[in-house]
Amino acid sequence: MEVPLGVVHFTALRGNEPSNRRFFLRDQHCQCQERGNYLINCGSFKDRSQRYQIRALSLRSASTNGVRGITGRYARLGRIRASVHPMDLQTSADSTELSRLRTELYPPIEPYSFGFLKVSEVHTIYWEQSGNPNGYPVVFLHGGPGAGTSPGNRQFFDPEFYRIVLFDQRGSGKSTPHACLEENTTWDLVEDIEKLRINLEVPEWQVFGGSWGSTLAITYSQAHPQKVTGLILRGIFLLRKKELDWFYEGGAAAIYPDAWESFQNFIPESERASFITAYNKRLKSEDPQTQNRAAKLWTSWELMTTYLVQNKAHIQKGEDDSFSLAFARIENHYFINMGFFPNDSYLLDNIDKIRHIKAIIIQGRYDVCCPMMTAWDLHKAWPEAEFKVVENAGHSANEPGITSELVAANEKFKHLISKTGALYC
Repeated sequence: MEVPLGVVHFTALRGNEPSNRRFFLRDQHCQCQERGNYLINCGSFKDRSQRYQIRALSLRSASTNGVRGITGRYARLGRIRASVHPMDLQTSADSTELSRLRTELYPPIEPYSFGFLKVSEVHTIYWEQSGNPNGYPVVFLHGGPGAGTSPGNRQFFDPEFYRIVLFDQRGSGKSTPHACLEENTTWDLVEDIEKLRINLEVPEWQVFGGSWGSTLAITYSQAHPQKVTGLILRGIFLLRKKELDWFYEGGAAAIYPDAWESFQNFIPESERASFITAYNKRLKSEDPQTQNRAAKLWTSWELMTTYLVQNKAHIQKGEDDSFSLAFARIENHYFINMGFFPNDSYLLDNIDKIRHIKAIIIQGRYDVCCPMMTAWDLHKAWPEAEFKVVENAGHSANEPGITSELVAANEKFKHLISKTGALYC
């Protein structure tokens, strides 16, 4: 049987001091076996600071209103008394509040601290913190790979509520060495996130990522699910062959033939069987001019297809030699190695590891870079995650509809945390 979906109120005793807490109880990870009057292996509760396992619970009738009383033994805290209240997660008052969630970006802010963390003999990554030093921690995972962070990334989060952590992944942005491919894999980045979390003394955090950032967010969460309190994902990219073929081997060219022409014509016809391979050769050339030319064309192709309506200021970023070199070299390095995943469906195959985590998926209907087929595949594999399609948007987080949904998603999480102290149990 299952404990019903609802909210758990309980008092846990630490010595002589009661600790009152309230958590969401989600049926998909509180499955139980009934043996006589006992529910065995009844899942776990989790708050912002600790994880507690319930070893066994006994049921008894509590009242005539359908509320069931529970007593049991807690792995860390000893004896507990609790009541499970079957109810909708949102009351009418909650629904009204949620319908009024903020959707506009917050004003620009500056970091209150920043620094550099040496994560290997080769790499040192730049990090920064902004918002509330005592706030709820959230880590922002940028795209590319190779794009780096920007000041505007801080504006998706309420600076009074969130402790906002940004960092530049290996070889990107302010991290050093610039555009370096050595010791630069998905699994290196996953461990960098953990090293940064430990360095900043963050017990666990909300994870926010779009495009490649969604790939990395899912990968990190599957590797360290106990450290992730919630996920907000945008422009889903799972780094499968069909996704790379769509964008780099001619599929997206059907929509942007004008942008594709320059990208294609740089490569001789004899090498066009694989544009990723052909560009890899040039991005690793000993000739700096060849590297820079390849990098600008690679970067411009993506920037010209990012918005539903092309954004000239965004496209202009591709003319920056430093940005385009890191962006193109690191992206191509990851893509030619298929993200360093053991198989094409690795992330979908491991969804069970994060199925219990509260998540919101946001996808532009007309995303050409990361087409909606990928977000749809993730949604089918992970129906427990909230899935939102922005009908009048492409790929960029800075398109109005997507921006609104991303801000609202953070506001929704903020609302749940403020009401209950946790995103899930």
